[in-house]
Amino acid sequence: MEAAGGEERFLLTQRLKAAVHYTVGCLCQELADERGVQFSKQTIAAISEVTFRQCENFAKDLEMFARHAKRSTVTTEDVKLVARRSNSLLKYITQKSEELASSNMEQKEKKKRKSGAPKGRRTSEEQEAAVMESEDSNMA
Repeated sequence: MEAAGGEERFLLTQRLKAAVHYTVGCLCQELADERGVQFSKQTIAAISEVTFRQCENFAKDLEMFARHAKRSTVTTEDVKLVARRSNSLLKYITQKSEELASSNMEQKEKKKRKSGAPKGRRTSEEQEAAVMESEDSNMA
């Protein structure tokens, strides 16, 4: 049974490596087109391998950070900790994290408003949207 699990893990790893290799190849082709340079197959393979290994290291670090905090779930703070060595990456991750947090808050507020509205009745926003919709369809 363990051999089957090991084989499945190997196959998944190979698929992931192939996906990384494909993505690196696409990015190199984009750069080649923009800048008029060429990348050899060996260069693309080397970049792919380094990228894959770095991602493996990130994953291990993330797991360790969560475990150190006695959690089984990796959080955005763990990701920020991994990215701390690259200011631009840390800035980007922080920005995206804040965008996600505000988006989640907006969705929660919408759910609250919907669940707080009496059943069978529309909220004022829904009524306005329905009026606008009917006006648009009347104009067409």
